[in-house]
Amino acid sequence: MLVKESRPVVDRISEVVSPILWALGLELVDVVCVGQGARSIVRVYIDRSGGITVEDCGRAHLAIGPALDVADPFPHAYTLEVSSPGLDRAFKRIQDYRRALGKQVSVKLRQPISGEWRVIGELAEVNEQGVIVVVSDPRPERTVILEFGSIAEARRVVTF
Repeated sequence: MLVKESRPVVDRISEVVSPILWALGLELVDVVCVGQGARSIVRVYIDRSGGITVEDCGRAHLAIGPALDVADPFPHAYTLEVSSPGLDRAFKRIQDYRRALGKQVSVKLRQPISGEWRVIGELAEVNEQGVIVVVSDPRPERTVILEFGSIAEARRVVTF
C-alpha cells in the first residue's frame, strides 16, 4: 500500500536539497514521498532551462544523498530517486508557466467557458494573476484570459 508522507517531511527534504541543487545549476521542481517503512521512496524532481540529462540526475543524486543522510528525514531506510518531471507534467508554480511561454498548452478549467472545460493553445503571457492563451483551432483565432483560480490543471502539449 502506498501512502503519501506528510507535508512537513516533504518541506524538510525540500529545505535540504534546494540549495544544493541551486549550487549545481539545477532547480527543485517537486519532492514526493511514497510508501511506508523501509519501502519508502523519496522522489526528487529537478529541472533547468534546456532540460535535464541523465548526467544531471546522477550529479544531483550524488550531491543530495549524503545531505539527506545527515538530515535523516525518516527513522528508517528509504530509496532516493532523482529524475526530470517530464515534459507533460502538470504546472505547479508560476515558473512552470513561464518556462512554457510560446508553447502549446492544455488548460483544464474549474468552470466551463462557452461550454468548454478545456482550452488548448499557445501560452502567450504569464503574470501574477494568470495567463493568456491564444487559441487558433477552431478558427477564428481568439485570446483567452485565465486567472490562476479558474485553472484546475495546466500542462504542455507534447507532440512527436
